[in-house]
Amino acid sequence: MNMNDKMKYSPQMHGISATGTRGIARRGFLGGLLAAAGAGLAGVAVSGHAVAKEAGVNLDRAKWSPRNHALMARMLAEHGSMAPGYQSGKRPYAVFDWDNTSIMNDCEEALLMYQINTLSFKLTPAEFAAIIRQNVPPGPFSKDFKNAAGNVVDLDSICADLDADYAFLHANYKGMAGSKPLEEITATTEFQDFRAKLYYLYEAVNDTHGVNVGYPWVIYFFANMSVAEVSALAEASNDAALGASLTKVKYTSPADRPGKAGVVSVSHFHGIRLCTEIGTMMDALRSNGIDVYVCTASLEDVVAVFATHPKYGYNVPRENIIGLRLERNGERYRNAYLKDWPLTWGPGKTVAIKKELVAKKGYGPLFVAGDSDGDYDMLRDFSETQYGLIVNRMKNGKIGELSKLAADQMASVKPRFLLQGRQESTGNWLPVETSIKYGKTAPQLLTS
Repeated sequence: MNMNDKMKYSPQMHGISATGTRGIARRGFLGGLLAAAGAGLAGVAVSGHAVAKEAGVNLDRAKWSPRNHALMARMLAEHGSMAPGYQSGKRPYAVFDWDNTSIMNDCEEALLMYQINTLSFKLTPAEFAAIIRQNVPPGPFSKDFKNAAGNVVDLDSICADLDADYAFLHANYKGMAGSKPLEEITATTEFQDFRAKLYYLYEAVNDTHGVNVGYPWVIYFFANMSVAEVSALAEASNDAALGASLTKVKYTSPADRPGKAGVVSVSHFHGIRLCTEIGTMMDALRSNGIDVYVCTASLEDVVAVFATHPKYGYNVPRENIIGLRLERNGERYRNAYLKDWPLTWGPGKTVAIKKELVAKKGYGPLFVAGDSDGDYDMLRDFSETQYGLIVNRMKNGKIGELSKLAADQMASVKPRFLLQGRQESTGNWLPVETSIKYGKTAPQLLTS
């Protein structure tokens, strides 16, 4: 990648103070951003729309940034089935991340909270105890994971508390070995402690030990369930999350049940929203002879429910979903990651795409869309990729590097990376490159 032509970006270019955008500076930021995009890409927009019209390309404008919409339409026209030189035996293809790219929020995390709230586990207390410790290094978590007393929480303590909670729930809930209804069970301090500490443990494992440990760990809770049972659970979770408000809720374990770990608090971002722009783009790609794939760091079968079911509107073929995979006993999942299958996050996404697609087709994707460090590699690893679209979450890390590069390329007629804005409080895209964080009102281009 040639970095020599990058334009320098600084907050002062767009009138942003070091402490954020205020008053006139806020209006100046938006105006300057739109003016810069318009000035640098007026020709692209005109030629893109002209080519799109001539080729019969129909991509819903919706809430796309005008520049991104023009570039997407031009890509469809130049590489789709109406383009000169198109080969039906060598169809181009696009790859989309799922969570926080194709939808707002994370369906795997929503499913974990739904699984907890509905106590949808098919595990004995001994099996549950083994899974919460499985492949997780013992000892304290990172310094960010402290209890109310200010002490760092460790694996052994929180697992001991969860062992006691789950034993009570398993013995008393009628969906397990007991007779009490869910409504009565969820009112108990044992359940309140269980919910807060299990979700806290999920966050602590990922933050302390990384997704290579945390992402397989969370899907081990499907052990003993069939594919059909998990699919039904995922659909119920999707529907509940689509009907819920987008809100961050703080869960605190009961003060009168501190256990060994003490009182802990954790937040979960409730709610999911469909992304119309991604759904309609998928349709436009297919209508123009370009295949659509999803590569996700969630369980493949969970995302398949969302991506393939007609009621959600994405209509991706089941065989085109690539994601995390578990070993099975027949149709029932085991708490073991599939042998020799890559973890489809970060470099593993590139490995999976090469294994499943490049090895069979002989070439990489024309287009890739993502939002996080988990998508960094697939966004940049294929020479055939014309555009890498980044749903702008204003993040640091590796995706922050690509976001910075996309910002630098906003005046280029041939950018490699594109930023697309959204408003986190509504889950909707914005017709600009900037995004608005949840709980904020000021639009932002890059992380501050």
